[in-house]
Amino acid sequence: MCGRFAMNKETDDLILEFVARGGDPQEWRPSYSVSPTDEAPIIRQRAPKADVPPADAPPGAASPGGVLSAGAPSAEAAEPSETREIELAQWGLKPAWAKPKGPAPINARLETVATNGMFRSAFASHRCIVPMIGYYEWQQQADGKQPYFIHGDADVLAAAGLYSVRKDDAGEWKVTFTIVTREAADASGAIHERMPVFLTPDLWAQWLDPTKITNADPVLTALDRSSLAVAKSITTYPVARTVNNSRTLDPTDAGLIAPIALTPDLPDALAPDLAGVDARTGELLDG
Repeated sequence: MCGRFAMNKETDDLILEFVARGGDPQEWRPSYSVSPTDEAPIIRQRAPKADVPPADAPPGAASPGGVLSAGAPSAEAAEPSETREIELAQWGLKPAWAKPKGPAPINARLETVATNGMFRSAFASHRCIVPMIGYYEWQQQADGKQPYFIHGDADVLAAAGLYSVRKDDAGEWKVTFTIVTREAADASGAIHERMPVFLTPDLWAQWLDPTKITNADPVLTALDRSSLAVAKSITTYPVARTVNNSRTLDPTDAGLIAPIALTPDLPDALAPDLAGVDARTGELLDG
């Protein structure tokens, strides 16, 4: 799975990278620790000023920024012109039909994303890119969980995502998203069995195209091929365990992704006697 990622780019950087429109750059603060329920920038493509509700909205719903539409789209909405834009969205997909306290999955499995009821509608017509510079995974060790930072050779990785739009309790439109994952390949597989599905640049336009997918097989094949190509550039290294607690770390601290050297396991005969030693600080305990 992908349960934490880093995105340290400014809005202006993303506008240049993805040739997209952006909102107020002050709305986004680069973060080295984006956790579930946090907001992060996504790139999506849609027809401007469309007066039709989201594909996963209940009948009679109004679209974000639009008006109630009970029939066919307006002539303006039917125009082929589309806008690629950057928008802040909350991590954890919440379809319009989902119960307010229902699940909000942060990942969608590539193997079932086109058929799973939670993701099927979003896969068909609400696809997005989740930009990141890398993500974290953990390995269980004898003394606790060791975090690793996993990244590629590109300045920004483009993860395949799905998004949904719904009204929150205050009546405001809210955008949520999830990240598509697959069986891990190459270096990432040494740390965790799953990894995000990354897109090569030649696939960005196809993935963002809001045209409804009627045949999923070619798209799934392209995602598989693309993610395997990117996986060849993936590398990983251990980072400080400060990353382990998302509530106490400073998400603006670039040191979160700084590599560290792990102490190699020693043969039992050479291992130090740790009795009476604080495992966290290494200090001698009284008594």
